[in-house]
Amino acid sequence: MQRTVFNEEHEAFRKTARAFIESQVTPVYDQWYEAGIVPREFYSKLADLGVFGIEVPEEYGGAGIESFKFQAILLEETTRAGVSFGGSGVHVGLCLPYLKNLATDEQKQRWLPGFVSGEMMFAIAMTEPSTGSDLAGMRTTAKLSEDGTHYVLNGSKTFITGGVHADRVIVCARTAPPSETDRRHGISLLVVDTKSPGYAVGRKLDKLGLKVSDTAELSFTDVRVPVADLLGEANKGFSYLGQNLPQERLSIAIGAYAQAKAAIRFTLEYTRGRTVFGQAVAQFQNTKFELAACQAEVDAAEAVVDRALEALDREELTAADAASAKLFCSEVASRVIDRCLQLHGGYGYINEYPVARLYADNRVNRIYGGTSEVMKMIIAKDMGL
Repeated sequence: MQRTVFNEEHEAFRKTARAFIESQVTPVYDQWYEAGIVPREFYSKLADLGVFGIEVPEEYGGAGIESFKFQAILLEETTRAGVSFGGSGVHVGLCLPYLKNLATDEQKQRWLPGFVSGEMMFAIAMTEPSTGSDLAGMRTTAKLSEDGTHYVLNGSKTFITGGVHADRVIVCARTAPPSETDRRHGISLLVVDTKSPGYAVGRKLDKLGLKVSDTAELSFTDVRVPVADLLGEANKGFSYLGQNLPQERLSIAIGAYAQAKAAIRFTLEYTRGRTVFGQAVAQFQNTKFELAACQAEVDAAEAVVDRALEALDREELTAADAASAKLFCSEVASRVIDRCLQLHGGYGYINEYPVARLYADNRVNRIYGGTSEVMKMIIAKDMGL
């Protein structure tokens, strides 16, 4: 069936993105993969393409388009090609909503032009080594100075995608102790300049997959953060985090769907060209049945993603809707990619084949942005259970 979620403008952007990937990314992607990071100067090319400014208001240098569909297309096209733009997805997909919704006019004037141009790359730091999904248990603190001009930030964060290249990081920290009735109270969001004394980037983590994303450990030792760089109101950070989680989880669902679709594409190409016992692997009944079953699952995931995308643009995507989409699409992708790898035989286990990289990249979809178990809790609660 023809997808109806995208219009002619979206499809024109898709063609532009595909051509950009084919000319600027695919030829050098193996080098990025081996290095484990995207070159910082590549972000200037993304900025020139207009990627960072699509959803930024026009007065700050952006296009002012209020739709996540263009970012969805980028997710689909990078995955289709078996490549990644590294940590830049966090810059737009995770950080921009906080800046648009919480920053003051003065803060937007300082940050958004550089955001659009790629001169000021953003990341967000929530997770800590000892807390995982329990964000209310974070121990990083930001204490207000005696003269009230700045916060003094101390603590550490881990699993911070985009953390190596970031120029500013939205850091979640405790500015007040939890209350007796609400342990989530007292968390604030601070936009931290990564050049500040006491700010340090630790290890670039060696991950199973997502090799070109610069995922890092961060530490803060008496980092002075101006009060003017508080994002939103003090002590209300936890509620802000919850407001942006549906979009984050939808983006993971879209990525998972795109990975499953790409796995079928790569497997069709491989099985048509691979000859065993005198005929192409694609001609065996088992291959046909396996790929047909995979295609049916991907068709269902596409319908879930498209429905959620429309709901997000209408500002109607609920936490339970997003959790359901993430849970379903990530589970579909895990099954489809596993079956497609099997059809590659031994070559499916070799990293030079895209399906092997997909297999490794896909596994984190059921962990980050909230584990599958957390998604089930959200859905069950919405059901009144």
